[in-house]
Amino acid sequence: MADLTSNSSPPAGEEGAHRAAVGRRGGKRSLLPLAKKMRREPTEAEAKLWSMLRGARLCGLKFKRQEQVGDYIVDFVCFGARLIVEADGGQHAESVHDAVRDDWLRAQGFRVLRFWNNDILGNPDGVARVILDAAQGPLPNPSPEMGEGL
Repeated sequence: MADLTSNSSPPAGEEGAHRAAVGRRGGKRSLLPLAKKMRREPTEAEAKLWSMLRGARLCGLKFKRQEQVGDYIVDFVCFGARLIVEADGGQHAESVHDAVRDDWLRAQGFRVLRFWNNDILGNPDGVARVILDAAQGPLPNPSPEMGEGL
């Protein structure tokens, strides 16, 4: 989970760069039907976060929601800043699957921020500050051995 008191600083980049790297949705299979379903049925925290991020409301950063990256669907992604934001409920506590997923996404050059749902709902300004700080920093470098296959 992101520490709401820290001043972490992540990526910034080029919007079009992801399309060349991602190709046809980026994965071995299309997750578009599932992503569309998830967009229609957001959790309360996802809806709150989307209201903060949509339409470049957060300092002009363009986020997409429930977007496929590789064989994963991420809650929110800003390709220009190489930043992924996840809203997590209790089922994500100490999830091995999430750790593997986050490692793969980081190897592709993304910064991954995770927030507990109660942080999003109870401290949206703090969450927004952490996201902004993350978007201002330098782009992370993808791992050469894992960087293939996005």
